[in-house]
Amino acid sequence: MRELEEVWGTPLAERRGRGMMLTPAGRSLARVIRLAAREIAAGIEEALGDTGVGGRIAIGAMPLSRALLIPHALAEFVRTTPGTVVDVIEGSWRELVDPLRDGAIDLMVGAIRPEPPPGIEQQPLFEDSLSVFARAGHPLASKSCVTLTDLAGQSWVVGPAGTPLRSHWGDLFADMATPPVPVECGSVMVIRGLLAQSDLLTLLSADQVALEVEAGMLVRIPIDLPGTVRTIGIATRGGWRPTRAQAQLNALLRKASDDKRLQQN
Repeated sequence: MRELEEVWGTPLAERRGRGMMLTPAGRSLARVIRLAAREIAAGIEEALGDTGVGGRIAIGAMPLSRALLIPHALAEFVRTTPGTVVDVIEGSWRELVDPLRDGAIDLMVGAIRPEPPPGIEQQPLFEDSLSVFARAGHPLASKSCVTLTDLAGQSWVVGPAGTPLRSHWGDLFADMATPPVPVECGSVMVIRGLLAQSDLLTLLSADQVALEVEAGMLVRIPIDLPGTVRTIGIATRGGWRPTRAQAQLNALLRKASDDKRLQQN
């Protein structure tokens, strides 16, 4: 490390207690080395061509892409691109954007930002809106016209404070008393199971509970929620040049998005 510091001309690590920690310059150097290693590996994979030696693709899956969009694209990808292994890494935007910059993941899919941060490029795919869901047989499910006042009188399960969904939920009740939230949970799997066994309501994308709605376990509460539309898309590093396999997966994600829009229309 000291020899590397002499070459780099600045401290790269410092002692903290009994351990060593990278300095900001050290973290910056580590990032560019990781990214360079990933780009070199991708270049080697591309140079090998159709030799039967598969590579790896790491895809960051944000919450709104996990239920339908990514599985739909991956099912076709494994049929058309044998030999390539896909690593699906779940996380929020904040958890995935640094690994994307570092090259630890190749692309991330989910709700994109109105203005991407420096070094990040975005491809919009489709618009997604949030809805209120409950168990089949919930008292509000039989009403033909549900109001925000009706929703405010119910108990909810929503994500913890600081998450995008919780912010959207809070905005719905900005002009009235906030409904009780006896359970705060960021796991869609837990939320789906809890809704089926209680009278709690939640706020989710229709894609996240599509299978439960189709099976008749959950229902959408009939109310339109203005201001809850988000753009779902693909985020990549600026100047990213995908391998053939990465470009194929990118194209299949766009095709899955187009299929979704056709089904909605």
